[in-house]
Amino acid sequence: MFHYGCPPMPAMSTARVVIVTGGARGIGRAIAERFLEDGARVVVCGRNPPEIAVGDAVFVQADVREPEAAELVVGAALQRFGRVDVLVNNAGGSPLAEAATASPRFSSAIVALNLLAPLNLAQRANAVMQRQDEGGVIVNVASVSGTRPSPGTAAYGAAKAGLLNLTQSLAVEWAPRVRVNAVTPGLVRTEQAHLHYGDQAGIAAVSATVPLGRMAEPRDVAEACFFLASPAARYVTGASLLVHGGGERPAFLAAANAKRG
Repeated sequence: MFHYGCPPMPAMSTARVVIVTGGARGIGRAIAERFLEDGARVVVCGRNPPEIAVGDAVFVQADVREPEAAELVVGAALQRFGRVDVLVNNAGGSPLAEAATASPRFSSAIVALNLLAPLNLAQRANAVMQRQDEGGVIVNVASVSGTRPSPGTAAYGAAKAGLLNLTQSLAVEWAPRVRVNAVTPGLVRTEQAHLHYGDQAGIAAVSATVPLGRMAEPRDVAEACFFLASPAARYVTGASLLVHGGGERPAFLAAANAKRG
């Protein structure tokens, strides 16, 4: 199902064509808006249409967990613009679920969304990019949950760890024509932050644990994706760019300071 937000455009345009999965809200929306600001032609996809249009982006209704979604989304970009220059695999996430009681169906859905969907989209986009003189760029949005323990979201953390490894493997397999990198955000304040961090007091308390003194804004992640997709990163592939404000303060420091107090 297609929802077009801009008039048809000739395939010969010099504007980059960018696909952002999960681009209707949150981090994905910020990523799409950043590329739109640069004059790119952007295709976003999601299970539901955005409540507010994402600029002039073309919306494709698709559930990326379904294998046929890759063909649908990439095919829509080709039909409309004739090429694909950048793929940002942003769609992902997970509700809290204890590993001891999570159902196999739940875990499979989480892995499909956060690992298999990016692989399927990347495969289809790569097939297009390898035929283009300019090649292309794939950016996977990972998570610090894939680099450390992820209690309460074990399947999600494992899938994001897999995504980081996948990024390195694809970067080697698809070079030199296609660059593949990952952006690895830490804590991000989106419109759903309250579901994970509580009210304003809870968000403030969590923000205080970050060395830079705040959680990331979606725009911070968007800028990192934009950089990795730009000519400024032309010699960067197989990399993971941490966007976490310095990470999380080690728990032992708080414990040691409390004991001294």
